[in-house]
Amino acid sequence: MNVFLDFEASSLSDKSHPIEVAWIFEDGRSESHLIAPAPTWDDWDEAAERIHGISPATLNNEGAPHDMVARRMLEQLSGHDLFASAPSWDGKWLSLLLRTAGLPRHALRLKDTDVALRESATRILHDVLPPERLEPMTTDLVAWATATKQATPEHRALADAAEERAVWQRLEERARGIASGWAFGRTGP
Repeated sequence: MNVFLDFEASSLSDKSHPIEVAWIFEDGRSESHLIAPAPTWDDWDEAAERIHGISPATLNNEGAPHDMVARRMLEQLSGHDLFASAPSWDGKWLSLLLRTAGLPRHALRLKDTDVALRESATRILHDVLPPERLEPMTTDLVAWATATKQATPEHRALADAAEERAVWQRLEERARGIASGWAFGRTGP
């Protein structure tokens, strides 16, 4: 099953660490966790704090231990397709979280949300579009869906993961509409 995931972090520096993670399954089940910093995580950027609104005090008081969050992620997300809008950043924080918890850093892998969009459009349209129309229509659908994203993300993990899922849902709905049109003999979207 597709799962859309997002992290918030202490900063965007090389020493940044995850402070919040959330995921939402394609069926709507979701989880969100504030992450108490591991003893070696001391990076902090006040400008980042102003963006996401999570303070060090909040993390220390309300955050779950990093190793518990990492184990929960493995328990819930193993065997699913994980997607993020910024897989290089989110992958960095996922890897750090897993490694610091003593777990294999590649136990979970992220792909770009655009991959989920492209796979869904191709799956839905494959049997109804002529081969020469499939790739251009898929490309157009991914561009359209990406353009429907909120102009400014909320910078909270669950809201941002939910927005990625919503973009994927809009693409699926539009692709099904196009497939129905082609199935009934129409030649355009």
